[in-house]
Amino acid sequence: MKAIGYQDNLAIDNEQSLQDITLDKPTATGHDILVEVKAISVNPVDYKIRQSRPAPEGEYAVIGWDAAGIVTAVGDEVSLFSVGDKVYYAGDLTRSGSNAEYQLVDERIVGCMPASLSFAEAAALPLTTITAWEMLFERLQVPVTNNSADKNGSDERANDVSVLVIGAAGGVGSILTQLLKTRTSATIIGTASRDESVQWLKDLGADHVINHRNPLFDELQKTGITEVDYVISLNNTEEHYEEIIKCLKPQGKLGLIDDPDSLDAKLLKTKCLSLHWEFMFTRSMFHTPDMLEQHRLLTDVANMIDAGKIKTTVAYHLGTITAENVRHAHQMLENQQAHGKIVLEGWCA
Repeated sequence: MKAIGYQDNLAIDNEQSLQDITLDKPTATGHDILVEVKAISVNPVDYKIRQSRPAPEGEYAVIGWDAAGIVTAVGDEVSLFSVGDKVYYAGDLTRSGSNAEYQLVDERIVGCMPASLSFAEAAALPLTTITAWEMLFERLQVPVTNNSADKNGSDERANDVSVLVIGAAGGVGSILTQLLKTRTSATIIGTASRDESVQWLKDLGADHVINHRNPLFDELQKTGITEVDYVISLNNTEEHYEEIIKCLKPQGKLGLIDDPDSLDAKLLKTKCLSLHWEFMFTRSMFHTPDMLEQHRLLTDVANMIDAGKIKTTVAYHLGTITAENVRHAHQMLENQQAHGKIVLEGWCA
């Protein structure tokens, strides 16, 4: 099968940083399904792993953690999917990735693809959707309103909730904003600094957009909102940390997904603030008893998409799945030149 891989941790402008390669097609056993990958999307985790994780000695490492495709074989313990099903998923950080024609993935972290989307449109969603959903409704427990389809009911506080999302125009922020708009009554304040990113967020449903290149507390005051219940920091948390604390109400909650070198937890004490980290690969890495929750939430979101409540977050289609095009996607993300999601689709003959 065709694949894209690397042997050395090289800068992305080096043609050897990602190469077109050929590998043996894997075989499905146990809870694994074998997926013929039709489309992928690229996330910051891809270039971070490419830069830092050594390839196995004498072998190529294959990365990529977002895909949509067709099930071509199933393991002997599979019960959720059959050959021919169209699926979408983010995969497992500890296993070979989606930059390959065929990929093994545990059925419990896979969802049925939204029927109304193309493979490319679906591939844009899994990693960011799981991250956003788990952050909002499992880590921070943002209250869900009565008019949503949530099974867990509603909360009388929902109408008074405010959420500040830092870096909201990126992949996670793009779906997180829509989930907030669709499943909660929260006032949504997103941050962006470029005109196209500001418009992108407004189109997705943000109530206010402020500039994260300025002090966040001062920017927040311009909206007429003095403090917020939740801050979700998707990038540069360390840079904004003290401003975040100023923006949060007493007993507020801070959620983050990036990797700051250090945060002074003592600064949270006076306001009794809580800190929540989201890492969507935790369930698959540790085979937690609730791995199936990722299958369920991807299924729920697929239903919401097919009902017209949420839309795909594709912003760039870079063509077929080749090393050259994937390198281009990595460059865009490394240089922070992108909003929404970057997708690639199909393999050259």
